[in-house]
Amino acid sequence: MTAPTLHLTRDVFGAEATLGTLRWQGLDFGFTVEDEDRGLDADMTPAEVLAIKVAHETAIPAGMYAVKTTHSPKYGRLMPVLLGVPGFRGVRIHSGNDEADTSGCIVPGLLRNMDAMTVRKSRAACTWLYEQIAVLEAGGHEVTILIDRDPAAWATRVHP
Repeated sequence: MTAPTLHLTRDVFGAEATLGTLRWQGLDFGFTVEDEDRGLDADMTPAEVLAIKVAHETAIPAGMYAVKTTHSPKYGRLMPVLLGVPGFRGVRIHSGNDEADTSGCIVPGLLRNMDAMTVRKSRAACTWLYEQIAVLEAGGHEVTILIDRDPAAWATRVHP
């Protein structure tokens, strides 16, 4: 398996939100906020995912996905989308601050507040990330994201 371009490790699990750390080509980049991680994995069938998923309140399954820049009808501009996410459609990487801004998407930021379960400086994070993805795509390179969980944090999470 080739190394992922982006590597998101979920490491703070709340009742409604999930925080993670984000790496770009092996280097620390920033943080993320997503909806609640309900234990979904990419090797699950769409039916298995849909049996657990709560619409607009569930983080996407952990796994490896291709990322491609496409036009977002919702946002009216070019943005990265994750391809092949079982049980989900239109999973974008976009700016925001908390889980209310995600609806299953990934919200990056340069800073995070673990008590409030938020990220900050999200627009700056997205601007930089979009530029880096565009450079790789223009060079004909595939962009991927690996989403996993910190095993110790996952083992000690509080179940709602």
